[in-house]
Amino acid sequence: MQANFIKTLSVAAVTLTLGFSATAQATEITGAGSTWVYPLISKWGVPYAQATNVQVNYQAIGSGGGIKQIKAGTVNFGASDMPLKPQDLKAANLIQFPTAIAGEDMIVNLPGIKPGQLILSGPVIAKIYMGEISKWNDPAIVSLNKGLKLPDMPITAVHRSDGSGTTFTFASYLAKVDPTWEAKVGVDTAVNWIGGIGGKGNDGVAAMVNQVKGAIGYVEYAYILESKLNYVRMYNAAGKLVSPSLQGFQAAAANVDFTKAEDFYVILTNQPGAASWPISGCTWQILKKDAPKENNEAVVKFFTWGFEHGQDLAKSIAFGPLPTSTISAIKTYWHQQIGI
Repeated sequence: MQANFIKTLSVAAVTLTLGFSATAQATEITGAGSTWVYPLISKWGVPYAQATNVQVNYQAIGSGGGIKQIKAGTVNFGASDMPLKPQDLKAANLIQFPTAIAGEDMIVNLPGIKPGQLILSGPVIAKIYMGEISKWNDPAIVSLNKGLKLPDMPITAVHRSDGSGTTFTFASYLAKVDPTWEAKVGVDTAVNWIGGIGGKGNDGVAAMVNQVKGAIGYVEYAYILESKLNYVRMYNAAGKLVSPSLQGFQAAAANVDFTKAEDFYVILTNQPGAASWPISGCTWQILKKDAPKENNEAVVKFFTWGFEHGQDLAKSIAFGPLPTSTISAIKTYWHQQIGI
């Protein structure tokens, strides 16, 4: 991975400039949105700039911000971890396509608990975020962690303060495992949190959890890998205890067929299968159909390069490649929708 992106990223307003010579006459691609996909764009951007002399300027401001900016036409592409519904795309004259499979996990700040030691289930996490479980030695948590000494300590639930596809994926999962979640909290890029504290971006949530003893939060797995955060293991839909991994994300994605979904609209949370990671997801890139053709062509060339030459880089930070059939379908979709 490049130099520590979590320490250097200011999600609020900083534009990431990815590897280019100050004196080069480089074409520029602008994008904004998902902090989840930031590590992948960072990984791809540097060698792409070296190979093509094209600069990618990406603002990691959250999926909600990315959707707003592409709708306003202020960037060439928006990135979101929440797919837009086909009817919403049509209404806004947009298209979307998936980029890579990934996942998110819970991180905790618990004295004496090592990474991977704590075990949680979806229903328990939902109750924590709805304020129904407030102590780490609650019987529901103790029963999942026999033999693990849990502290008599209040739980501080950390969530995203900005509009976030990471939140959408998290909330989508909890709505599937707790029948009261959707009515009480909701499923969207921004929801009605019941207590807790907010952090901006994946890195903001990670920083907040690290600062507050007894905290728990949800972040994209690449951030866990980069900073060696204290992650948890979880029970999946098949009742199997699993750890977050690229293999687990891909096992979840194997249950869906992007090529049969209109505008590639699929949700990967709580998929069946013994190996599936429960909070798996995907990231989508969004384009304006009526944007200048040269702008859309530049974006398409960048992601085509990523699909064809950047998969080893993606896997190094636990982003799973899309199936070849999906990539072929994306290229057909581009031609049909924007003539590229």
